[in-house]
Amino acid sequence: MKNLSGKVAAVTGAGSGIGRALAINLAQQGCNVALSDVNEAGLAETVEILKQYPVNITSQKLDVSDKDAFYAWADQVVADHGKANLVFNNAGVALAGTVGDLSIEDYKWIMDINFYGVLYGTKAFLPHMEKAGEGHIVNISSIFGLASQPLMSGYNASKFAVRGLTESLRQDLDIAGSCVSTTCVHPGGIKTNIAQSTRFNEKSSEITGASADDSKAEFERLFITTPDKAAKTIINGVKKNKRRVLIGPDAVAFDLMVRTLGSWYQKVIVSAMKLQANQNRKKNKTA
Repeated sequence: MKNLSGKVAAVTGAGSGIGRALAINLAQQGCNVALSDVNEAGLAETVEILKQYPVNITSQKLDVSDKDAFYAWADQVVADHGKANLVFNNAGVALAGTVGDLSIEDYKWIMDINFYGVLYGTKAFLPHMEKAGEGHIVNISSIFGLASQPLMSGYNASKFAVRGLTESLRQDLDIAGSCVSTTCVHPGGIKTNIAQSTRFNEKSSEITGASADDSKAEFERLFITTPDKAAKTIINGVKKNKRRVLIGPDAVAFDLMVRTLGSWYQKVIVSAMKLQANQNRKKNKTA
């Protein structure tokens, strides 16, 4: 899919961050867009921004964890636009806490959004794309779909699951000689609001030596890539039909670390986290 002009793209989580940046960059290239987000206010802001471009825009509030609602939205996109060529399964949330402290309900919450939301988007739009004769499914995993992190088991599990689903899907489509392709995206630290919306288990502070607010601030300091840069990299990856897209130097570094060290990368991460936790505790004592 070298040319996006006149195509129709569906984007979840379009009310902010990477989703909004994707919508803007797609519209700039003449691609019609169907946008969704659970945050109606943010979604409305994105729609307002896009009105300067000569493309068709539709929007709908959507909880991606609601299977029936997702399938209904996919049908509505085709009804409104006449076809669907791309879907960017971007909506996601974050969760922090040890496996022992997080509840089964915590895991279900994040898997319903981060994994099943992606699965629903893939399954709902795939037949429409096949009917259109050309399509591309873009599923957003994470740097934490390349290497696991302490306190992030729920997030890791969901993003590794997205990676596994997408890589297997690409092989299915290749074998079938399908007119649809897919790309798995692994963003590093992107300057979005995901850190502030992360659910932190209260016992996490005992391990990190920092409060939930301080942990969020530390996390945000690692965000080095803008949403616009991320969106441009993703769209370029679609045009080149890449199987995997790494976003940011931190994603490239993580990928290299895992390839080089194998499972020993875990020791490196644990050592780094222990060092940071000790520094946090010393800082708190002197404060």
